[in-house]
Amino acid sequence: MEETSLSVVMAIGIGIATLGWCILWWWNDIRYALPVNLRCARGGMRLPPGYMGIPFFGEMLTFIWYFKFLGRPDEYIDSKRRKFGDGAGMFRTHMFGSPAIIAYTPQINKLALTSDEYFYQQWPSFQLMGSTSLVAVHGDAHNRLRAFVIRAVNQPNPLRQIAEMVQPRIIFSLDLWAQKGTISVYDEVKKVTFENIGKYFAGFEPGPRLDTLAQLFKDMVCGFRAYPLNFPGTAFHRALQSRKKVSMIFQEEMERRKKSEDKVAKKDLLEGLMRMEDEEGKQLRDVEVLDNIVSLVVGGYESTVLALMWTFYFLAKNPHVLKRLREEHTNIKRQRQNEEFITYDEILKCTYTSKVVEEIIRMANISAFVFRTASQDVEYNGYVIPKGWKVICWLRYLHTNPEHYESPMCFNPDRWDEPPKPGTNLVFGRGSRLCAGNMLAQLQLSIMIHHLAIGYRWELVNPDSKMLFLPHPKPEDGVEINVFKI
Repeated sequence: MEETSLSVVMAIGIGIATLGWCILWWWNDIRYALPVNLRCARGGMRLPPGYMGIPFFGEMLTFIWYFKFLGRPDEYIDSKRRKFGDGAGMFRTHMFGSPAIIAYTPQINKLALTSDEYFYQQWPSFQLMGSTSLVAVHGDAHNRLRAFVIRAVNQPNPLRQIAEMVQPRIIFSLDLWAQKGTISVYDEVKKVTFENIGKYFAGFEPGPRLDTLAQLFKDMVCGFRAYPLNFPGTAFHRALQSRKKVSMIFQEEMERRKKSEDKVAKKDLLEGLMRMEDEEGKQLRDVEVLDNIVSLVVGGYESTVLALMWTFYFLAKNPHVLKRLREEHTNIKRQRQNEEFITYDEILKCTYTSKVVEEIIRMANISAFVFRTASQDVEYNGYVIPKGWKVICWLRYLHTNPEHYESPMCFNPDRWDEPPKPGTNLVFGRGSRLCAGNMLAQLQLSIMIHHLAIGYRWELVNPDSKMLFLPHPKPEDGVEINVFKI
């Protein structure tokens, strides 16, 4: 009798535990997906297929598993396609603290990135970038700020000035690296890039202040792709603290300029933002200037560093490409006679360099995905994207999918002899939020390629270094090289 009672108790316990596990396992689908499907059933709509993960974490653990532990980020989408089918190019999930739709095809990404009436940009945390920054504002405010940035860094005349300004530090750094012999490209490129950005964006010269800012921005970047947990010890908390310190440094510089008796306007972005006026003649508030200078430095710093790092890596791995670059840039140098700097107009003539830059940026995949938020229920191919849900435009998968690019993981600049399939090249985004500094980014890579091609050779110390994909893709050793002057 006692054995029977014990068996019943054990069976009930196992049943309760199983039920509890099932509820836990499907909790996010029950909480988020079920109400939407019930609400939309009458209209014949439903959520895209997928799985929304466990409470609080959602699918973040699976995401981390593929990106960090397996080191196979593209397998994340492939695994979903095998399990759920194609689902009109979408899957439902729960990531970065929110119910979300993953968009991985050109068609659905085009819809999310170009339909401003249905989707608005929402950075994972405006606490870091600032609620009045270019990446956060909409409508007229966004158009005005974007036009200013384009005029400042993405038009021929400013690009000519930037090309001349950045080269002394690049040339000096390359000579210094050759003297050292062995360097970590990621670490060294960060220094020269931040010095150039500090100078052009805010008039900061190399020194303790710029060194402090470099470390603070590094901490901020680490917080962008972190789970938004704001308590001591988390990457997000550290990023928020760094953001406050960055604002204080720029605020001090703004106050100094306001009190300065020197009435000659500085030709940098910070000064331009401080003097910027709207249609009614009103200047930006201090908080708007701070938010935008911070967001512009973030946008121009880490992405440029990573792209330059990958330039060294891919050219070391593909000597036949470097050989063709040497031929192109040697001809440019001969025509320049004794001039040390390459000009912006000369760079425009370097057709093979342009293809190499396109291929570097495609394969680097610095921004694996971008975020939008649905402003209303949006119907697409029988599925619904619910109001308030994030849309994660998975750009990386566009650039690494063999359905779009032949042998996508093979470095092949000649593939750019033909235009890519429509909607498959979104390295700078698309629509009204297309990166306002895309030409500046390509210019900086082209300048580095020029000086490398005519004056240096290098080899990878660890050609089989393990790849890291969080928070951004880079070899574990930061591309350690032995570098020599020719």
